[in-house]
Order: sequence, then C-alpha cells, then structure tokens
Amino acid sequence: MKWPSREEAFSLLTEFTENKNLIKHGLAVEAAMRSYADAFGEDRDKWGIAGLLHDFDYEKYPDPHEHPYKGAEILRQRGFAPDELIEAILGHGNHTGVARTSTMAKALYAVDELTGLIIAVALVRPSKKIAEVSIKSVLKKWNNKMFARGVNREDIEHGARDLDIPLRQHIENVLAAMQGISQDLGL
Repeated sequence: MKWPSREEAFSLLTEFTENKNLIKHGLAVEAAMRSYADAFGEDRDKWGIAGLLHDFDYEKYPDPHEHPYKGAEILRQRGFAPDELIEAILGHGNHTGVARTSTMAKALYAVDELTGLIIAVALVRPSKKIAEVSIKSVLKKWNNKMFARGVNREDIEHGARDLDIPLRQHIENVLAAMQGISQDLGL
C-alpha cells in the first residue's frame, strides 16, 4: 500500500471535513508532526500526512465506535494504507486499544491534544494571535483545569514521556511549529 501525497491527503481531509476549525486542527497537527519528523530524522512528508489525516473522518463519524476506524477503512479502500500510517491514526485514540509502537504514532498521540490547548490559549489573547502565545502562557493555562476542559492533559504528558521529551520542551516544540503556520491557522 502506498502513502498518499500531501495533495491527496489534503483532498481527503477536505472531502470529509467541512468544519474550518477541524481543517485547521489537521494543519496544526501536520505542522507539529513535520517538526518532530525533522527532530527524529524521519520523513517529514509521511509524518505530516499522518497528522493531516488523523481526524479526517471525525466530522462524519464522531462516535468513538466509528472514529478513527472508518478513516482507516477509507484509507484502505483507496489504497492508502501503509501499516505505519494506519497504526498512527488508530493509535492516536486511547479507546482503540491500538499500541503505539512507532515513533510516528507516539508523536501523533503527543501532539494531537496539545495543538488544541495552544489554539485555545491563542484565542483568549486580545489579539487572537499565536505569535503572542508563550510557553509561560500555555503553562499558566495548563494549571487551570477549567480552561479548555476537553483537552486531556494526561494524554499530553504521557505522549511527551513516550517521546522522552520534557513537557516544557514538548510545548515549546509544538508551539513553534504552529507559529510557523500562523497564517494557515488564521491566528
């Protein structure tokens, strides 16, 4: 099975996703995954595609009994099902029980929730600009459990540990990657 190109991956994302915020989430995770691929000496295109596609089925199939299983099924049907891609996509949700054995899968799990927290921090800034978000501001909101309650901080911590990266450094890495695509994120 072959990897989709970046263009094919983005086309799949937009075919199944109309919600602009979900598309931006895919772009944020893609940027973080590309950054981590560079850090680990891996293929940035493949890692970025995993980030872009991890939730492509979520809008149509939000039920945990369907997401991300439907996405994996669709990828297989379209001939885009390398084991590493499917493992990463299925492994990004704890509910699937799929072990994250590759570094790619571990990175996807680590960055997914964190991108949401960083976007939430940006949106409460008066300017709503991610350029004004600092590690300190993310950590301040991190400790406020009422802020962005839907973000599972334990998953982020677990993911950072699996990558053997201190939490503060992990936040810095993902924030920098997202700041690099601020225009695409509208932030």
